[in-house]
Amino acid sequence: MLDIFDLGYEKSDGESAHWQEYALCAQTDPDLFFPEKGGSTAPATSICHRCPVRSECLEYALDHDIRHGIWGGMSDNDRRRITRERRRRAGGE
Repeated sequence: MLDIFDLGYEKSDGESAHWQEYALCAQTDPDLFFPEKGGSTAPATSICHRCPVRSECLEYALDHDIRHGIWGGMSDNDRRRITRERRRRAGGE
């Protein structure tokens, strides 16, 4: 079975991935987190909502501009919306 964290994303210098040891998704089928276009994200988000490291996962995806899959309970569209809002706020708008 593919490890969800073995997807080619490298850690930045000094970045700790210790949180990944506690991720519930690491104990489930990774395909749930990468549904086909139009497929349901509900199984993945249900797992994410119970995960003790959900916020760390989401920040990891945002920091690394990950554009596919469910990370921290959010889809790529959700993450893009968060990124836009953060940029807007940082710009003082």
